[in-house]
Amino acid sequence: MLSACRFLSNQSARHVATSISARTFAQGPASGGVISDELLAKLGSLSTQALVDGLWVMGWPPAQLDKCVPLSSEMKCVGRAVTMNFVPARPDIAADKPPGGESPEYEAFEKCGPNEVLVMASVGPEESVGGDIKFLRLKQLGLGGLVTDGSVRDTDEIINYGFPCFAHGTTARQGPAAMQPWECNGVINVSGVTVRPGDAIVGDQDGVVVVPAKVAETVYSIAHGREQIEEIVKEELTKNPGPPGKFYPFMSGKIKHDSPLAQLLKSKGITPENSNQFEGTADW
Repeated sequence: MLSACRFLSNQSARHVATSISARTFAQGPASGGVISDELLAKLGSLSTQALVDGLWVMGWPPAQLDKCVPLSSEMKCVGRAVTMNFVPARPDIAADKPPGGESPEYEAFEKCGPNEVLVMASVGPEESVGGDIKFLRLKQLGLGGLVTDGSVRDTDEIINYGFPCFAHGTTARQGPAAMQPWECNGVINVSGVTVRPGDAIVGDQDGVVVVPAKVAETVYSIAHGREQIEEIVKEELTKNPGPPGKFYPFMSGKIKHDSPLAQLLKSKGITPENSNQFEGTADW
């Protein structure tokens, strides 16, 4: 009987260990959809403000990475997200992650090209996600951009590499003392914003916006319409100076048909028949 109990106890222990390592709990897909190169280029033609506004009127949660700023003001980026998650350093984590060139961060690097943006979730804003030696490979791959809520090292060299880089800041710190790369292309949290692999990442001088792949087409439709209207309003106010309150601000899908803004838009060929910006025309 005692031997049988010991056998069952050992079997239970092995079952628990197997369950933990196999991650048997339910888990949804990491990616939310596929964004074509054509749609990616269209999203990249818009400002981050317009994209934020598009997501806002749809009722989606905030998608702007406010603390991710460009290393130099002329930097802009657009690409599909390749995600990289760091976890706080621990001896067993360092021992268990794949070594050397098989490390998750280098796996992520090799998935990058001109239409990808590498998004790296740091464990803290001042911790370094990398510097000149690591990121030389990203230059070689023609990376579309690098975004992190952590910091980067060797700033001058990274700027010289020529790819857009958006980070919380710069630092002389070493990263491995604080964190380890753990997972490539999982769902990550970047400063409170969820990023899924394949989401569109658009960055300019005002920050970085995450456009979920699942609704990217709709976001573009709303944001593009808004930008067209804003250009018309700005043109009108330039020709006829006065307070902008007559036309602006406005909410997409809520422009009243008899408003001064609606009359101005009609004179430019934009009507409820061909635009989703008017009251009763919202298609989201």
